[in-house]
Amino acid sequence: MFKRSLLFFLGALFASSVWSAELPDFTALVEKQGAAVVNVSTTQIIDTPQGLQGFPNFPENDPFNEFLRRFAPQIPQQRESRSLGSGFIISADGYILTNAHVVDRADKIVVRLTDKREYKATVVGADKRTDVALLKIEAGGLPQVVLGNPEQLKVGEWVLAIGSPFGFDSSVTAGIVSAKGRSLPQENFVPFIQTDVAINPGNSGGPLFNLRGEVVGINSQIYSRSGGYMGLSFAIPIDVAMDVVSQLRTTGKVTRGRIGVSIQEMTRELADSFGLAKAEGALISGVERGGPADRAGVRASDVILKFDNKPVTSSSDLPRIVAATKPGSEVGVLLWRKGSTLKISIVVGEIQDAPGKRVADNQSDDPQSQSISRLGLKVAELTDEQKAELHVGGGLLVLEAKGAAARADLQRGDVILAIGNIEILGVKQFNEILKQVAPGRNIALLVRRNDGTMYIPLKMDDK
Repeated sequence: MFKRSLLFFLGALFASSVWSAELPDFTALVEKQGAAVVNVSTTQIIDTPQGLQGFPNFPENDPFNEFLRRFAPQIPQQRESRSLGSGFIISADGYILTNAHVVDRADKIVVRLTDKREYKATVVGADKRTDVALLKIEAGGLPQVVLGNPEQLKVGEWVLAIGSPFGFDSSVTAGIVSAKGRSLPQENFVPFIQTDVAINPGNSGGPLFNLRGEVVGINSQIYSRSGGYMGLSFAIPIDVAMDVVSQLRTTGKVTRGRIGVSIQEMTRELADSFGLAKAEGALISGVERGGPADRAGVRASDVILKFDNKPVTSSSDLPRIVAATKPGSEVGVLLWRKGSTLKISIVVGEIQDAPGKRVADNQSDDPQSQSISRLGLKVAELTDEQKAELHVGGGLLVLEAKGAAARADLQRGDVILAIGNIEILGVKQFNEILKQVAPGRNIALLVRRNDGTMYIPLKMDDK
């Protein structure tokens, strides 16, 4: 009995020592690099309707209105909206990297260092396509991070994040690289680093470190059905971010290449039909008339296998490679056409950032508009002209957002296209679906805003 217990104890001790030896120690990394990570807080001034605080609305001719106007406290016409994010110092003279969405529309930006010093920051430039922003504070002799090479990252490698989730400064979380070169919907220009590092609201814009203490990415977003961390986090590779920074500092804007094609993913079935041995490349489904590809002789049904000597393994590779090519450059392209390869040259054009379009919301006084009280929404069904403009069969135009809808960041001018995977065709159908959702449950609304679509999680209020 004693011998068996001794053997069990020695086996457990050995297993514990082996396991402990395999786990990394992050303490030195945090002590050395943590001081270069900052808290970024923003303030936005939002106009609000004037009214009476804490009192119901009375008819205009009600005599009690005059009493309230004279003695009741008034709601200010403007209110402050505050948000938090993270960032990190990339130069001792005060240049700071963060996410573009952290500082978007901010009227005031304050950067707080780990020693509690605070500085007002200005935006040198921001690029929404990559979600990168460069800030500047007037300070010197600051600690700064060391930049690494994301190309050397390996799947399964340990990584660490430092940031301010929910406002808790200098919070440290760790995990591994889950995948590289990940593409996300509506994100065509960033080959994301996927990790299982715990990232939550407030971590956005913070650094992702490798075990050598080098920044390899900027923590940007998570995939979640609850609004919180669910094990899927995505970081912008630091080399992509620094290319943006270089352009912002020298020209104040970011230029990207374009060739004017529509593409789709090559499936096994399509590859067989085109005589391709592998399901790879970007299948051209449309060519812009008079665009760079059209002038070079590219046709619909061509498959791009290489662009500027870079392999196009999947369709998502092509937008990133083209966008990173300097406009005006003449590059070689390897195509698959009618059972054989073909080499051509394309002179790359430039993406023009046109302002995003919103659906005209001149229906605010439309008697057909209806309120969705459980969500705090006032909506109207799209006109035939609006459906044609958006190329959709249905949808609801948001005219007003309050309560749960406002808390979820739904905005006037948004178009609700679906709940989950159910397409919304009208107000009646929308209400019927909502009736089946219990109070306190989350739903996911597919929303079109400007030129993009996104799912917005929203918690149902009581009936």
